[in-house]
Amino acid sequence: MDQLSGGPVSAMWCWLDVQSLLLFSVVFLVIADYVKNRRPNSFPPGPWALPFVGNIFSVDFSKTHESLTKFAETYGDVYSLRMGQTWMVVLNGFNTLKEALLTQGHCVADRPILPLQDDVAPNQGIITTNGHMWKHQRRFALFTLKYFGVGKKSLESAIVDESMHFCKEIADLKGEPFNPHIITNNAVANIICTLVFGHRFEYGDEKFMKLMGLLDKGIQIEASIWAQLYNSFPVLMRRVPGPHHTIRKIYSDFMDLIKVDISKHKEDWDPSEPRDYIDCYLSEIQKSNGDAFAEATFYEDNLIICALELFVAGSETTSTTLRWAFLYMAKYPEIQEKVQAEIDRVIGQSRQPSMMDRANLPYTDAVIHEILRMGNIVPLSLPHSTNNEMQLGNYTIPKGVVIIPNLTSVLFDKKEWETPYTFNPGHFLNEEGKFVKRAAFIPFSAGKRVCLGENLARMELFLFFTSFMQRFTFSMPSGVKPVLDYRFGVTLAPIQYKICAKLRQVSSSQ
Repeated sequence: MDQLSGGPVSAMWCWLDVQSLLLFSVVFLVIADYVKNRRPNSFPPGPWALPFVGNIFSVDFSKTHESLTKFAETYGDVYSLRMGQTWMVVLNGFNTLKEALLTQGHCVADRPILPLQDDVAPNQGIITTNGHMWKHQRRFALFTLKYFGVGKKSLESAIVDESMHFCKEIADLKGEPFNPHIITNNAVANIICTLVFGHRFEYGDEKFMKLMGLLDKGIQIEASIWAQLYNSFPVLMRRVPGPHHTIRKIYSDFMDLIKVDISKHKEDWDPSEPRDYIDCYLSEIQKSNGDAFAEATFYEDNLIICALELFVAGSETTSTTLRWAFLYMAKYPEIQEKVQAEIDRVIGQSRQPSMMDRANLPYTDAVIHEILRMGNIVPLSLPHSTNNEMQLGNYTIPKGVVIIPNLTSVLFDKKEWETPYTFNPGHFLNEEGKFVKRAAFIPFSAGKRVCLGENLARMELFLFFTSFMQRFTFSMPSGVKPVLDYRFGVTLAPIQYKICAKLRQVSSSQ
């Protein structure tokens, strides 16, 4: 009987022992996490972080830039967040970003190694690499893009010709409502495709539409909470199903399409007469193979990633800016009319726009800049990482900390803009109506990691926008009001919409 009655009692004590062990383990892990990850005295302040996950659930990833800007009201222009086991410092306000990116730019020139990207392309490409790899690839890309016309008349002609293709497509719609997303992507992407791949895509091309579909889906996932969880807990998230696994499939499909193009280049490649970026890169690979002492930074797998990054960076941001432009012109018809009047006065309707016209189109130039400011296309730039300990104000930021430059806080800084939340081209005009540069206008970021395609983007935006305003008047479909809501991703894009483009009447005097 004693043995029988002792069975349940023993089981109960065993269960209590298990509970005690579990409780002790949890308490121990929480304390260990706190001790390991507590903020040093000189580290920037920030919101209280949960054990293990940190501040991941403190941020609304559907509008991350707004969440991070809001935190600055409580914790100041320099504050910290913890994402899983990773600390990041968020920089807000023009003066703070100027100090970090320009004055101390050498300390934040690196990119963090993010597991989601590293799993796909470890230390490859231009945008996410560091050290010699980054310097060699960036220098080569800048030189090659310039060689093939960036900033020159030859590329200007290609952009104007592409704008004519775009204008014909929308003129054929005869003012009927259309979604400008795919057609705008196609027109803009054709410029970088010409530079990188040596050819353009016809509108509606099946291969191109597949590329654009992959790109659109990828930039949303990369800025989602799934991506943040993956980067914070890679060992776990590699085994957990979810949208984060789609990124690897998207990159794989993208790279397969680029590999086909590279193979075609090899068939008739002539090193003495390079046609595009891929041809030039193949020549660099050949040089590297022949030099036993050369660093292995140029090789075919790296070419694939570099071409992919140039395509993405050279198409998405400018295309998104133009889609914001259509919306803002429809919302503010009086501004659209002033742009058209200036273009009619300076260019007329009998010739195509040229970059030489920009100096004589100050109002049009101001409107383009205000679209970039209000559109806030890359609201959080791309993450940086400290490669040395740095002092920022009263705070000490150790080596290896992720730095988030909050461009939103600069483009809408009340100290820098007269009416920060109002679409106002006057921000870029002086009292005489002449265009003025603003130091706080940094939509392309600043410092050593400033967007390498800035000159290309500026040329495309001016020529495309001026061509469209010269030929069309944009308005919303009957009974529909412009909605300026956004979809957050790596870029801040307008939600899908339809718009009407009515062909302007050619003046009999022109």
